Amino acid sequence: MPCWYYEKKELRNTPSIQDGIDYETECRYRKEGARFIIDTGTKMDLGYNTMATGVVYFHRFYMFHSFKNFPRYVTACCCLFLAGKVEETPKKCKDIIKTAKTLLSEQKFMTFGEDPKEEVMTLERILLQTIKFDLQVEHPYSYLLKYAKCLKGDKNKLQKMVQMAWTFVNDSLCTTLSLQWEPEIIAVALMYLAGKLSKFEVVDWNGRLPKHLRWWDMFVEDVTMDLLEDICHQVLDLYSQANNAKAPDSPPLISTHEANREWAAIPTANDAASSAPATPSKLVKPEVVPGTMNGSSSAEVTDGSKALEISAHFPPYPTTFAPSSTAYPPVFPPTNISVPPPSVTTINHIVSTMHHLNSSGSIRPPTTALAPPPAFQPFPYPTGTTYFQPGNPAPPTTTQRAYYPP
Repeated sequence: MPCWYYEKKELRNTPSIQDGIDYETECRYRKEGARFIIDTGTKMDLGYNTMATGVVYFHRFYMFHSFKNFPRYVTACCCLFLAGKVEETPKKCKDIIKTAKTLLSEQKFMTFGEDPKEEVMTLERILLQTIKFDLQVEHPYSYLLKYAKCLKGDKNKLQKMVQMAWTFVNDSLCTTLSLQWEPEIIAVALMYLAGKLSKFEVVDWNGRLPKHLRWWDMFVEDVTMDLLEDICHQVLDLYSQANNAKAPDSPPLISTHEANREWAAIPTANDAASSAPATPSKLVKPEVVPGTMNGSSSAEVTDGSKALEISAHFPPYPTTFAPSSTAYPPVFPPTNISVPPPSVTTINHIVSTMHHLNSSGSIRPPTTALAPPPAFQPFPYPTGTTYFQPGNPAPPTTTQRAYYPP
């Protein structure tokens, strides 16, 4: 299976950046596309797993394609459409487009072209090829609840901390954290951030061993404080950005149906795993006042001069959370759903066939006499040789990171 984690230098050399879009603008496009998926999914009463899966598809897609070639709102609808089928909450394509039209301006909706449904359906096949039909996506939500169940302390403070961490996970989808770190690491980092801001200090936990210096050592090992603070800073940057100035509309304003008749060949997935980031500055604790999670959840962050209200774009934290309950954890939508790829006849015409003229000016290759096949000769296998390692271990499919416990 492909590896979907990238180093920071790779995130600054995406196809969009190579196409002339600066890094800050690409981050804004990603954030706008993610928020659009969440707003559309919320309006259609889709679950948070479906919306989060759609956002992850969105981020992965633009690691191979440019925002100039594929308008983000068309891609966002396509990602939500596919995520609905994967998470068993399917919605009709026409209903997603109808909802999107109510959320977008007329100028932005022009990117869907004359036949929006055809745009989304055609792009879905491009999306499937781009993500290599790797449809199963894990999110930090289940890990957050699993880890919170093991913590000991004041139940009210624990509840407040988990609610705040849930909000941070929601908003982290607007960043590229899902392209940098596994959901377990993101869950630990945002629980650490929520614990600092809610003044909940974990002093004891279930399953503690003498070698565990911190509570997350029993789940992931060798996670440095610098790494956690780097993840926290990326989430806190969402709240520190000024939102009073209206950003210009994002190009392109032409439809993918007209501008991309011949789809470019999709490159091979990059298997490089993410490395530890450079040491950031120490985490500066802003004043964060989380909103209530049982209604409209929000977080208010004060930087000393002006308060910003950042709305959380997900359904509220589940009210059934109870660390001491025997019915814990609550039932969530299944995450390991396997969807078979479509038939070959459905996808074999996505990339246009390239013809090259030979010296005679014809697209047909010159006919040459075929050499007779060589006579069959059995391979002389050496005797007394073993071809298997002791115990015959299975080869690893992906590189295992060092901080996972054995």
